Order: sequence, then structure tokens, then C-alpha cells
Amino acid sequence: MSTEVYSIAQRKLFLNNGVQLAYYDSHPDDGGAADGLTETVVLLHGYCGSSAYWEKIVDDLEPYVRVIAPDGRGHGRSSAPEDEIYTMEKYADDVAELLIGLQIHNAVMLGHSLGGYITLAFAEKYAKKLSAFGLIHSTPLADSDAAKENRDKAVAALEENGIKPFVDGLLPKLFAPNHVETLAEEVERGKQIGYGTALQGAIGTAKGMKTRVDRKHVIEQSDLPVLLVAGANDKVIPVENVFAAANAATVKVELKSAGHMSMAEEPKELVSAILEFIKTKP
Repeated sequence: MSTEVYSIAQRKLFLNNGVQLAYYDSHPDDGGAADGLTETVVLLHGYCGSSAYWEKIVDDLEPYVRVIAPDGRGHGRSSAPEDEIYTMEKYADDVAELLIGLQIHNAVMLGHSLGGYITLAFAEKYAKKLSAFGLIHSTPLADSDAAKENRDKAVAALEENGIKPFVDGLLPKLFAPNHVETLAEEVERGKQIGYGTALQGAIGTAKGMKTRVDRKHVIEQSDLPVLLVAGANDKVIPVENVFAAANAATVKVELKSAGHMSMAEEPKELVSAILEFIKTKP
């Protein structure tokens, strides 16, 4: 794993669009073949996060699946292009090119928050590259008018004060209220990860999330298994918004103690949900 505090990515790939994408690969040498692994799970982190968001669960997943965890453009160790708006479609194209570069033709893609929005954009455009997908504390719904106003406020705050004060204000809101104190180390770790976000990345992504479209139809019309993980104490994306769409092969999991960060708040429970989903999918 990387020695840098804000990312566990240990490899980089230069994409055709000029983005240098850093990523974590649990089995970089043989793709997991020596361990008999047949499944690849791609984990996409949330806003102002990085591949390090998954650091508490990768070790428990790796005996069973190959784990790929990229740092999204503008986050972690990946480069931050000058694009004014980092659309969900651009993010999805980045991941698609990464998978091509790694010769991964079929994967389970799971996205946390922002990562879920990217996962849906990916599933809409590149469904044939997936065997299943899921949202972790995310939603297929577009931003409400109030949420769009908050995106504008975030951009203004970032432009005026920079990334550190923004992250300091953001991270406590991502945890269940009772966890802000009881998991103080995890909250602080989240801040350290967030500080690694490029200012341009944070601003461009906020604008991209504001402009994203409703993608309930991607889940409802998909023939693929879908995992939806919600936190009962999530104050950012409530349970009903995570579960806003479903198809015949949807698995819904509500984690009773989690807020918006189950990978840090309830990592064992999240791992169990992921592995059970993979084990039982067709």
C-alpha cells in the first residue's frame, strides 16, 4: 500500500484523455489467478475521498475477490484535469478505460455516494462490462433544488477558503451522530484523506454532481443483480433515497449503526453484505 496518507493506490495508468489515474489492485501481478479468484470487484469512493476510504475492508475482501479501487480524477493520487465540470459520464469513461487497460472484461462495481452516481453512469453506458453493480450510501435520484443550492454553496466555500476548511466541515456530517465522538479516529482519518483532494477536483465534482440526471431507470431496467446498502443513521442520503429504485434482482441492506460511512463505521458488516451478494448472484 502507498505510504501517502490519503490514498492506498500503488499503481497508475495514463488514460487517453490525459488523466493520470491512480488505483489500488489487490492482485496486480496475476489478476488473482494464482489464488483461483474469478470475480473482480471495483470500488468507487465518495466525494473528497480516495481509494483509502476502503482500507478497512480490502483485506477482508481480497481472499475472495480481486479488488480494484481507483482514486477518481481530482482525488487522491490521480491528476486533476482543468475541466470546469467533472461529469459522472467523464468519471465513468475514466473507469472504463482503466478496466480496458487492466484487461478486466467483467466486474462487480460498487460505488459509495459520488461513486454510486458514477456506477450508475457506467452501468448505463457500459452494462456489458458488469456482472452486477451496487450503491453504497448513494441514490439514483438527481439533486433536488435545495441540494443544487448546496452544491453552489460548496463551490463558493471551496473557492473562498480552499479544501481544508471544507473537508473539516464535511467529514463529521458523514458519520452517524453518535459516531462523531466514539469513532473520532475514523473521522480524523477521513479528514486526512479529504485533504488529498485537489481544489479543482472538489469544485469540478460538485458541479458535476449538481448536473447529474435521475437514473432510477438504470436500476429498474437492468437485468443485472443490484446491491443497495443504506445506513439507518445516514444524514446525507436517507434510506428511502438509497432504496428509491429496484429491479427483480435487487438486494437491499440497511446497516443499523451506520451513517454515510459504513466502510469506516461498520466495516465487517459491509464486507459481509458484499460477499453475500457476490456469492448468491447468478
